Amino acid sequence: MEVQLLKLSSSFSPLTRIGFIPKRHLHFSSIYRSKSADYPLLLVIKKKYNQSRNFTTASRRKDAIFDEEAYEAERLRLDAAARESMAEKSEIEATDSGDPKAWKWTIRKRIWNLMEARDIAQFPRPVHHRIPNFVGANIAADKLSELEVFKAANCVKVNPDTPQKQVRFLTLNGGKKLITPQPRLRTGFFSVLEFSVSNPSTIKEACTSAGAAKYGRPIGLEESIKVDLIVIGSVAVDPKTGARLGKGEGFAELEYGMLRYMGAIDDSTPIVTTVHDEQLVDDIPVEKLQVHDVPVDIVCTPTQVIFTNTTIPKPQGIYWDKLSPEKLGQIRILREMKKKIELETGQKLPCGPSEKLPPTARRR
Repeated sequence: MEVQLLKLSSSFSPLTRIGFIPKRHLHFSSIYRSKSADYPLLLVIKKKYNQSRNFTTASRRKDAIFDEEAYEAERLRLDAAARESMAEKSEIEATDSGDPKAWKWTIRKRIWNLMEARDIAQFPRPVHHRIPNFVGANIAADKLSELEVFKAANCVKVNPDTPQKQVRFLTLNGGKKLITPQPRLRTGFFSVLEFSVSNPSTIKEACTSAGAAKYGRPIGLEESIKVDLIVIGSVAVDPKTGARLGKGEGFAELEYGMLRYMGAIDDSTPIVTTVHDEQLVDDIPVEKLQVHDVPVDIVCTPTQVIFTNTTIPKPQGIYWDKLSPEKLGQIRILREMKKKIELETGQKLPCGPSEKLPPTARRR
């Protein structure tokens, strides 16, 4: 099975070209770009087909290509729209004494500033409001790949951020199953990728957001899957307690909670993070962490591997009474999950208090 886009030739109308494919092999989503002036932008056609069918002639296969440029343009458009929606509603200040999360923003800002000042940050920059890509990220990833929990894992969930790209590559290159979420869960849910037999260049492409959409199989809440290891990005980590801070948007916690809901993970599923040594801190107060904050069991840096032996309880699912209407409004899969649970239980789930959502990273 393969997911591809059809690029139209100007000598055919879109309907004529679509006619090459039996209707049962098509479903519509994302983007479909045509060279014809009359059809500048159509729906993307994701095509499922058997390669042994007559459609896989040389001429037709030439037309059936994944339009990565179109996909990326649409992804950025959707992401920009979501950021604009956030900006209209909120702007958070780390120094706001009335914000119960102000202490987290103080630590994040200190780490981001330090990484920029010491030039231990890599593209994309500035690293503010990101899971920062750090110098030595690939070395830290290699150390992670040497862990027994990684070697024994058949299925690994890895965050989509740049510093963990090498982890995604090592997962696929090692013949393991990779689960990666769509960035910010705004344009999708999770994608599953398997490349036990493939070439390195293909795997490298599959480790990008566009590549995950191209080669991955989207899954839903009903998917029966077991995740053996979780790799998570961090802004700051306390190696003595396992307490962790992300970039402040809460997506790692939501992804973890949804995997718990799906039965894909439990308390015994190891959680690993890769960071620079300068991202290690000792001032994250455990008593101020919230019930949905995700701790880490192992920390890999370019110079060391740390087993935290954390005693911080792991989240048991989605805590609806903590989830703000603003966050719920951003993420379609969460709304679907909430509706599904309410239908199954016959009870309306609670909603958390309104919140000021943090700004997202600046794009250069």
